[in-house]
Amino acid sequence: MNVSDFAYDLPPGLIAQAPAESREASRLLVLDRTTGGMVHAEVRDLPHFLQPGDLFVVNNTKVFPARLLGRRIPSGGMVECLLVGRLDGDRWDALMHPGQKLRPGGRVLFAGEGRQLQGEVLERRFYGRRVVRLWTDDGSPVDEAIDEIGHVPLPPYIRRPDEPIDRERYQTVFARVRGSVAAPTAGLHLTEALLQRLAEGGVGRAEITLHVGYGTFKPVRGETVEEHTVDAERFEIDPGAASVINRVLAERRRVIAVGTTTTRALESVASSGLSTVAPVSGWTDLFIYPGFTFRVIGGLLTNFHLPQSSLLMLVSAFAGRDRTLAAYREAVRLGYRFYSYGDAMLIL
Repeated sequence: MNVSDFAYDLPPGLIAQAPAESREASRLLVLDRTTGGMVHAEVRDLPHFLQPGDLFVVNNTKVFPARLLGRRIPSGGMVECLLVGRLDGDRWDALMHPGQKLRPGGRVLFAGEGRQLQGEVLERRFYGRRVVRLWTDDGSPVDEAIDEIGHVPLPPYIRRPDEPIDRERYQTVFARVRGSVAAPTAGLHLTEALLQRLAEGGVGRAEITLHVGYGTFKPVRGETVEEHTVDAERFEIDPGAASVINRVLAERRRVIAVGTTTTRALESVASSGLSTVAPVSGWTDLFIYPGFTFRVIGGLLTNFHLPQSSLLMLVSAFAGRDRTLAAYREAVRLGYRFYSYGDAMLIL
């Protein structure tokens, strides 16, 4: 299968650079994956498209301010560091720039808000990746310093500095388990009031955790889909969530995944051939593309994704490539907003 089969034309002006006026005000394209029929609505209209007995499964991961700006020691040259994830203790996997000047043994200083965070490059890896050690001179927790000094890690296609509003809007209202460097963006559209209206209409809710890594932006570099690999991401499905999901599946009700991250976690634990979800904590590198057999989800709420991306391939696996790309062309024609702060699709 060719990667080029998942290309589409997107005018740059449709890439959302800021959140909508309110979460529920985002537009919603509802796609029937059986007929290809489309309905245009707003996210606040979700209760009209779901049924009593449906189960919304959300990703409760919390984005931390993983982008650090500092200076090299002793030269004073500027350094940008994106913390991709903690390896162990004070060691972090990081993406650093300018990479050619940050060799093992190199020192950096991040400062702001009256706090200082020291860093040392321990290992040099590929594509600008480094292993870096972080510590504070006063022995205070590194996570506290990161929270005060760090910047919201907005995706590279948002071409502006982060602003105070991003601390709230680039976070779901149900975020509570710290660990992501990117938001599970489908969940950004939901509010407590909307979730309450869904509950009043008989739509249940379960929470799982998948910590979104930098790999969510990893381009598909090969010519064929099958050559690509997805970076592993840490996830957890606790016994309570697994029990609720399995009861819904047993009663042949619909599990509606909120986002591709939720989808990957759910389908990872069912990919052994069973249409049940086991409580598990681990890592998944599941790559979903057309030909994949879905065993858990019966619906998907998702944003509009980059051309030729692994996320678009996942959506195409669920809704069909031709119907997905037809919906994307229609969204472009009607001026929908794309990517992380963009509008949404509901696929049923």
